[in-house]
This record gives sequence, C-alpha cells and structure tokens, in this order.
Amino acid sequence: MRLVLKIVGSVVLLTIVVVALAVTIVPRFLDRIYYRGPATAHFDGERFANPDNDADTQQIQPAGGGRASFFWRYFTGSDGRPAWPSSVAVRPIAPPARVEGERMVVTWVGHASVLIQTRGLNILTDPVWAEKAGPLGAGPRRVAEPGIAFDALPKIDLVLVSHDHYDHLDKATLGRLWRRDRPRIVTSLGNDSVIGQTGATATALDWGQRVAIKPGVSVSVTRNHHWGSRWFSDRNRALWSSFVVTLPGGNVFFAGDTGMGDGRWPVEAAALGPIRLALIPIGAFRFVDGQMESGSHIGPVDAVEVYRRLGAAHAIPIHWGTFRLSFEGYDTPPKLLAAAMRCTGQSGFAPVAIGRPVEVGGYVKPVTGTPMPRAALLKCLDTAAVRALR
Repeated sequence: MRLVLKIVGSVVLLTIVVVALAVTIVPRFLDRIYYRGPATAHFDGERFANPDNDADTQQIQPAGGGRASFFWRYFTGSDGRPAWPSSVAVRPIAPPARVEGERMVVTWVGHASVLIQTRGLNILTDPVWAEKAGPLGAGPRRVAEPGIAFDALPKIDLVLVSHDHYDHLDKATLGRLWRRDRPRIVTSLGNDSVIGQTGATATALDWGQRVAIKPGVSVSVTRNHHWGSRWFSDRNRALWSSFVVTLPGGNVFFAGDTGMGDGRWPVEAAALGPIRLALIPIGAFRFVDGQMESGSHIGPVDAVEVYRRLGAAHAIPIHWGTFRLSFEGYDTPPKLLAAAMRCTGQSGFAPVAIGRPVEVGGYVKPVTGTPMPRAALLKCLDTAAVRALR
C-alpha cells in the first residue's frame, strides 16, 4: 500500500511539473518571430496592428458564450447554423497556357485562389489546394474541389499571398508551386518567414511598397483590415495586406481577406490607377442570424461599397462557397450580393463559376452614381426574401 501511494504521489508530482512547464514553455514555443524591423505606425517592434483600430478583429462575435463555447458548438455542429452541401459539383475547363496582350482571362479556383492571365503572365492569388484549411490536418474541409487540378495549372509566374491564415497560405501548395515553376512570390512583411519553411523564396513588402515584375507591370502591397496567426500566441507577428497589380490598360486589385475598418483602404488602392478587375471577398461574415459583417470579414453589404470606392470596371466575389468558416448558408453571400447590387443600382460585380475561365473586358470608367448610405442600403435590403437568407 505504501508503495502504491508512493507511486501515485510521484505521478501526481510529475503531472504538476509537466503542467507547470507547459504553462510557461508551450506558449513561447508556439509563438514565432516572423519579422524584425523598426517600429512604424502599424508595427510596435513586435506585432502588427490595424491603424484604424484593432478592437473589431480581436474576437469572433458568437451567438452567446465565449470563444471556447463558439468553437465547441462550431465543431460539434450544435450551433444552429443552416446545413451546407457536403460537396458541390465542379466542372472545370482547362485554362489556356498563356493570354497575351490586353486580353484578360480569369478562373476562380475556389475561396481566395484565382488565376489571372494577361500580358503573357500567369498570376495566382492565395493558392490553396489543400483538402482542409487548418493546422495538423484539422480545420474546415473544402466542399468544392479546386477549379483547376494542380497538374493542369499553366506555368505560374507570379503568386500573391495576402496573409498567414491557413485558408490563404498553404505551405504544401506553395512548396509544390515553387519546386515546379519557381514563381515570383510577393507577400507582406513576415509572411516570407512562413513561406520560407517550404524552401521557397518570397519578396515581403510593407504597405505602400512596390516591386517591379517586368516592364509596365508591378505589384504594390496595400492596406486592408484584418489580422494574422498560425498558432495560438503568434497573433499579428506577420502583416496582412491587399495588392494592386499595375498593368497597361487597367490594374488588378486583390483584397485578400478583410473587414471594412475605416473604409479608406479601397480609395488608397484606387489612387494607384484605374482598376480593371477587383477580387473582393463576400463570405464568412455571419456569426449570428441577420449579421451583415464581422470585424475581420466584409459581407456583401460592405463589398458593394468597396466596389464603388475602388471605381473598378469589373469585380468577382471570392471567399465564399469553398470552406465553411462561419454561420451563413452556402449560397447566402451571392444572393445577398445580388440584392445589394440591385439596391445600389450598380453593375459589373457578380459571381462566376468555380473552374470556368471568364473573359474580362477592358477598363471602362464605371458610372458609380450617388453613394448610398449604409443605413439606406440596409433599409432597402429589409425584405422578406433577404430576411429569409440565413
């Protein structure tokens, strides 16, 4: 009996020691230093921040309970969210090898992954071919297969990586692209450290900086409103961004992943030149019934205003219908987008099918009309059809 008590006591003591060590060591182990540099208006020497206020990106807005409760209900499916399809049929059409001159052909691969072909360049945004968006094989499973099989991708020349979240930065995909094509990878500060773990080399820039790709073509890293993390305690060690690809005949704007924030970042991007095509997120915005945005993600209500402020000739909605990241129904984002576009009287911003190359017309200055205040837009959307969208 005395021996048993001694063994039990030793086990308890060892457990206490292990837990104590874990509490002090594990958070530091999980932390990462992705970037070192001088302090700026959005970097305090250790972590990045949104200069237009970080409060709305600090936490998920769950329907009751805290973050732990939210994740428990999310992963157990007990949160009352509407059902999503387990899979969505994708009928891809192989994209061309190259598109020369002013022609522009765009293929939505899924989520924030888009292939843009123009001026002899093949440009890929936030490439994710993973089955799940999360660490260690966990995370939301994709319901739509990539719109282009990886082996059917044409040779990629330029890759834009907006931030380090798993549904936007997939190391396995980036490693495969690097080994196959050696593309130019452009990202924002600190993400090059994560990308470098694949053996790839990336050019990391701060907001407002630009890199030349070839004569007449450059990439500017521009501000948006989001946050970054790959573990538990490495929050905002790397910067998040949008991008403007400067091209003859009109630029391409890729919003990355963003909330509305102060709403001035689309105007800042538009100041770099006329935007022929904008890629704007519309999904992962609803965590309670009726919610129209979350701090980190714009929904269609704000997306149509972003489109207007960009002055873009054409736009494609992204960041919906691939990975389930929030509560809204599978097709709520595009239906709500269509309703918001009708209310605002705009045109040129509509969904495309995954895997179907579309021809994007040249830049023509849009007729933006009178801006609609957000309150007026919400009033216009207060219909039985919109209220029925979950």
